[in-house]
Amino acid sequence: MESPVDPRRVRTVQEGVPGSGPVVYWMSRDQRSRDNWALLHAQALALRRGRPLVVVFALVPSFMGATIRQYAFMLRGLAEVDRELSGLGIALHLLRGVPSSTVPRLIRRVDASALVCDFDPLRIKRGWLAGVTARTRVPVMEVDAHNVVPCQAASQKQEWGAYTLRPKLLRILPGLLTEVPPLREHPRTRSSLEADNDWEGAVRRLRVDRSVAEVGRPAPGEGAARTALRAFVEERLDAYADARNDPNLDGQSGLSPYLHFGTISAQRVALEVRAHQGSTRSTDAFMEQLIVRRELADNFCLYNARYDSFDGFPEWARRTLNDHRADRRPYLYSRAELEQGRTDDAAWNAAQLEMVRSGAMHGYMRMYWAKRLLEWTVSPEEALAVAISLNDRYGLDGRDPNGYTGIAWSIGGVHDRAWGARPIFGKVRCMSARGLRSKFDVDAYARRHLGGRD
Repeated sequence: MESPVDPRRVRTVQEGVPGSGPVVYWMSRDQRSRDNWALLHAQALALRRGRPLVVVFALVPSFMGATIRQYAFMLRGLAEVDRELSGLGIALHLLRGVPSSTVPRLIRRVDASALVCDFDPLRIKRGWLAGVTARTRVPVMEVDAHNVVPCQAASQKQEWGAYTLRPKLLRILPGLLTEVPPLREHPRTRSSLEADNDWEGAVRRLRVDRSVAEVGRPAPGEGAARTALRAFVEERLDAYADARNDPNLDGQSGLSPYLHFGTISAQRVALEVRAHQGSTRSTDAFMEQLIVRRELADNFCLYNARYDSFDGFPEWARRTLNDHRADRRPYLYSRAELEQGRTDDAAWNAAQLEMVRSGAMHGYMRMYWAKRLLEWTVSPEEALAVAISLNDRYGLDGRDPNGYTGIAWSIGGVHDRAWGARPIFGKVRCMSARGLRSKFDVDAYARRHLGGRD
């Protein structure tokens, strides 16, 4: 069977020597059974070679500060993937441990004929892939099922901003924004592995930080993601262009956690939005965020290994921030005060508590929230570290290229230009409390999330 996957999505990591056993798909970033180009490519290989298809997921017991909030959402989503795959005669095997150890061990155990894995631009994931490749001889292929336009097909270098990446994306987008074929029932399911996954037991047994509570909404899983997409397209998409920057309105898609975990495909979202017969202005605005801005974040993290540090900022921003290091800060808040939302700024406190309680923060407020940290910490490095730590601790979509890139834009001018110099910010774009009040009803937003607290 020929692979239905556009060759531009596939990168050969290692030519290797095929074994006599199944094709293994190492699922990581794209945790879904539907609209998954990597899974489709793995199945096509297995069918062509007359081999079983084995899907594995490596559960890392401690991952970059993730709490039970993120782990439980992920594992309950994977339980649904397990059920969907089982219905097609494909078993999902839960491995426990760092992938660079567990995946090669499994490959040797089943004498795999090939390994297919997800594309991910983050350092830790690239390190895992390098570790897996170093410990196995089989052919290894990486498939970008996360981006509508594959990251490495769009550009081979770090882009200056959306204005340089956009034309490259739009030039090849029409040939890639195509319908995704369904996964087939797999005829050869016998392998030396027997799947016996206890997903709820895995949630209970995890030894992770449980002080950050799980959230009731959004619900995890592919079905919930598709429901959320339908609700957005049918009820809110037409108002998106006007409502998206007002946190008092339900104007955003709410899809960020699902896109982060790969529970839903960005390609499926783009296809459904494009098919909607409504406001062209809102459709264009949403597609800009879904494709251009989101894929710009992947580009930044792939081609800038210091995406989460001061050294990853552009030279002009580092220079201007260095020039203003000694500027007097209006307040210096402790980590506890910031985490508890106890600053002099009610809008900031509301945004922080929104994230603490719900696992999400309105997109417009995320920019303001991060920029204010530059004024309340002793250095740009501390502002960056606090922003990343709080975002990753409480956000369902933490540890994501979008998060790292958004914070780097806010604090370090990444993908932005130099503005007029101001205290502390230098030439990095500033957002003020006064400016916020000109955009929406700040008091209503604060009342909603502070619950009567001053």
